[in-house]
Amino acid sequence: MKLAIASGKGGTGKTTVSAALASVWPRKRIAMDLDVEAPNLHLFLKPEITGRRKALIEVPKIDLDKCTYCGECAKICQFKAISVMGEIILTFPEMCHGCGGCFDICPEDAVRADDRELGEILWGWAGDIEFLMGRLRIGEAMSPPLMRDVKAHYDEMISSEPEDVIIDCPPGVSCPAVNAVMDSDVIFLVTEPTPFGVYDLKLAHEAFAPMGKPMGVVVNRAGLGDDSLYDYCREKDLAILSEIPYSRRIAEAYSNGRLITDVADDYRTQFINLARKAMKMAGEAAVPEVTERA
Repeated sequence: MKLAIASGKGGTGKTTVSAALASVWPRKRIAMDLDVEAPNLHLFLKPEITGRRKALIEVPKIDLDKCTYCGECAKICQFKAISVMGEIILTFPEMCHGCGGCFDICPEDAVRADDRELGEILWGWAGDIEFLMGRLRIGEAMSPPLMRDVKAHYDEMISSEPEDVIIDCPPGVSCPAVNAVMDSDVIFLVTEPTPFGVYDLKLAHEAFAPMGKPMGVVVNRAGLGDDSLYDYCREKDLAILSEIPYSRRIAEAYSNGRLITDVADDYRTQFINLARKAMKMAGEAAVPEVTERA
């Protein structure tokens, strides 16, 4: 199964929840960090990186010996990555989304492939947790193409033996967030009972609900704020799956890059129960027991 850990805003504890769930997950799993603009899941899981590669996107390069300046490539490009002005043609690789339309439509076969570096993909192990992440190149504006490459790498990893994946998604409700959750089986929305937290939870719920996927809420820093978060969840029949208390112990663990599940046995039990709820939400009748880590 694919479990997406999402949030309407940054700083709600999404990565904290992702790391803790990965630490107690009862089956083989991959912890995947798709928050490629600011990945930090590795700070909690502390994986040994065993491999990395550059992530590239195919962008157009015009063969001027073949080009007749018909302008068909410029017409099909919604992002203005190609511009034709008389007998001058310009390409803007930074604006290319890699759809490939210009390659297919050119009647003279004058559009050739060139590469632009998006960032890098890294993988390894954190104990018995397989780890995968993407990191966007500094200055690169588009994260969805890199995220798709990370997910393609995940597909290769599970080609011989299926594994569950816990996805640490980018915050918000824009293209990167939608790209991260769109092929998941279950979505957890991590929020906090503050005015900003509730407002952005509403945005996330409204953005992801049309996908028709099972969703539930994990409340971080429970005990802050008022009841508006709980009122909204009741109104929308949105299940509150777990509440993480507003605790100095948890804050200290977070600041030191420690897992919540290592703070106390009751927090570990809380996340064991949360993992089992995720599997039941995915429609799994038989949920395996969680074994202690070595």
